[in-house]
Amino acid sequence: MSGSKIVVTGASGVLGTAVHKAFEKALRYEVVGLKNKSTASHLVQLDLTDKETTKQKLEEIKPTWVIHCAAERRPDVAEKLNVGVPGYLAELAKAIDFTLVYISTDYVFDGRTPPPGGYTPESPTNPLQIYGQTKRDGENAVLQARQQGARAIVLRVPVLQVISCRIASYGPAPNNADSAVNILVDVVRDQSKQSSMDDYAIRYPTNVLDIASFLVRLTDLSYDDLPPILHYSANESFTKYQMCKIFADILGLNVMNHMKPVSTPPTGAGATSRPYNCHLSTVETEKLLPLECTGFRTWWEEYLRDGGK
Repeated sequence: MSGSKIVVTGASGVLGTAVHKAFEKALRYEVVGLKNKSTASHLVQLDLTDKETTKQKLEEIKPTWVIHCAAERRPDVAEKLNVGVPGYLAELAKAIDFTLVYISTDYVFDGRTPPPGGYTPESPTNPLQIYGQTKRDGENAVLQARQQGARAIVLRVPVLQVISCRIASYGPAPNNADSAVNILVDVVRDQSKQSSMDDYAIRYPTNVLDIASFLVRLTDLSYDDLPPILHYSANESFTKYQMCKIFADILGLNVMNHMKPVSTPPTGAGATSRPYNCHLSTVETEKLLPLECTGFRTWWEEYLRDGGK
C-alpha cells in the first residue's frame, strides 16, 4: 500500500535482510529495519524483550505494518523471543494501530503423516522440539490478540533444520553458514572432509527473496481479506542429499565420494526432533496471491554462475 510505513524486526538476519530490501526496492514504503546485536549502521538498535522501550520506539515510528522476522532457536532464550515478544507485539498492534505479520514455521507440525496436499492452516499442530513448540505458542499468543481486536496474522514458512541459528530457507547470505541450505554448497565443495548426509527427510527449500516479495504484495491487500494463518512454501521437494547432488552438478563435481547418503529414519534424539515431512499446503494462500516461487536449480545456477558463494 502506497505511503505505508513498514517495520521489519530481525532485519540483520538472512530472511529479515531480504524482506527489508524488498520493501525498500518497492519505493513506495518508508522502511525501518530493527536489529539487536548487528553492527549494521542502517538499522535501528532495539531489544524487543524490553517491553517499555519497544512500545516507545513503535509509538515514535507509527508503523502501518510490522513484519516480525526475528526468532530464536537457542532453548534458553527461545521462550522469551518466540512467545513473549510476538504476543506483546500483537498487543501493541491494537494499541498503536498497525498490522502484525508473525513469521512462523512448518515445525509446528510433527511431520509424521502429512495430509494429502500438505498441512493446511487449520491442521492440528504437534511440534516435536523446543523451537517448534515456542513458535506454536507464539502463534497462539498472536491469534489470541487477534480475537481481542488486534490486526495480526501468522505466516508459516518452511524450516530445514534448527541446529544453531541457521535459517531455514535459502538465498543471498553474507556467509553460507548463515543458511542451512546455503551451507550445503560448502559441504559439497570441500571433498577433503567425509560426511554423512540425510537422504530420508523431505524438505521444501524456499527462497527468502520469494518470501520477501510475497510479503510486499501481501501488504497491498486489505486486512479484512486476510485469514488468521497463511502458508508460504515452494512445492519442490528434496532431501538434503538430493540438494547436494544438484549443487555438485552445477559446480561440475561429478564425484561425491566424500559424502555418504543416509536413507534410513533417524534414531535417538534425532527421531523426535526432526520431522520427516512438514509439507505446507498453500491452496488458501494462492486464493489471495500467486506464490511466484523461483525454481530451486534455476536460482542456484544463476547465483553460482554470477559469483555467489
